[in-house]
Amino acid sequence: MKLKPLFDKVVVKQVEASETTASGIVLPNKAQEKPHLAKVIAVGEGGVIDGKEIKMVVKVGDTVLYGKYAGSEFKHDGEELIILRQSDILAIVED
Repeated sequence: MKLKPLFDKVVVKQVEASETTASGIVLPNKAQEKPHLAKVIAVGEGGVIDGKEIKMVVKVGDTVLYGKYAGSEFKHDGEELIILRQSDILAIVED
């Protein structure tokens, strides 16, 4: 089953958290903070929302930084995904 978000919604999958710190200390799963980086899986088409024209800037495959409490988590085909509004995305991470 394929997901197609509506309007200004974006579906993302979190990037895996690092299991070691920069100094080499291995962290147990409970001590790891959830990353706020994610890969974009699907993007809505934008459109007129609340009287404003919304143009989608993010695209599938982008790595994005999003707010700590943004979006709604759900499972789809065994994967944990997050759906959020484009306005909840803080930045596109470029390599």
